[in-house]
Amino acid sequence: MKKLFLLISILSLSQIKAQIDPVKYPTFTNIEDALNSKKTVYSMSFREKGLFNLPPQIVKLDSLFFLNIMANKLEKMDQELFELKELEILNVNENSIKYIPDEVSRLKKLTTFSMNLNSLTSINPNIAKLQNLKVVHFDANNLNTFPEALMDIATLEEINLQGNQISFIADRLDQIRNLKFLNLSDNQINDLGNLSFPKNLKYLELQQNAINKLPENLFKAQHLEFLNVSGNNISEISPKVKGLKNVVSMNLANNNLKDIPVEIKQLKNLKTLILTGNPIEKSTIENLKTLLPDTQIYF
Repeated sequence: MKKLFLLISILSLSQIKAQIDPVKYPTFTNIEDALNSKKTVYSMSFREKGLFNLPPQIVKLDSLFFLNIMANKLEKMDQELFELKELEILNVNENSIKYIPDEVSRLKKLTTFSMNLNSLTSINPNIAKLQNLKVVHFDANNLNTFPEALMDIATLEEINLQGNQISFIADRLDQIRNLKFLNLSDNQINDLGNLSFPKNLKYLELQQNAINKLPENLFKAQHLEFLNVSGNNISEISPKVKGLKNVVSMNLANNNLKDIPVEIKQLKNLKTLILTGNPIEKSTIENLKTLLPDTQIYF
């Protein structure tokens, strides 16, 4: 599992670095080279340097907008970090950090914050003061509730909380009105109640939990395109599934489904339906093929 999250964090870093022009913003990997540069330093990476602390001189690099300190031996976030007021992208993946200090609120320009594979048990409420955040990754930590501070950041577009121990989500999720991508897979969620979802949500990953029933409000997510609820305990899909007008891919594999409501035929954009690992009879599958002639059904 750790290797899987390692791959995810590496891919995420690659995607972030793709946003940076390497000619205009060369990434320095040595603090001395950065300090001696005759040009302004915007990007710095200390990846896999065996660091226990950040170099104190980093505060002199007051134009940094990208900082990668992943895969080190950090047990805390050093105060020097919070002096970097121009930071927009911060990667702290694969360390041993247990908490986020109050001073995180100083990083007002932060848009991407990644702390996968650390030891966080909660998220500091002060993160709600980062009103420019668009992407947060807190995968593979020790969180047991959905961080409510995130619900106060309407600018968020992507939230990744895969591989924690989350079992509770307060019913304010729809306040994150710009949210498009939400990954809550591999947690301990069993009851979503009638949780409301952001109206702009496009990607929802809830696989590998213990969910018994999908909330009725989910089927109001008219912009949802990709839904993955595989590996749960779902035994029934509501006829209100017809509300997912834009869904393209639906993964219902490895649940307890014996039937799919006839209303699914109204999902004209559905291209892929995955039903493997459910106790569905072949005759039911054949009927689904008739209802969904343009959909690839896996069973």
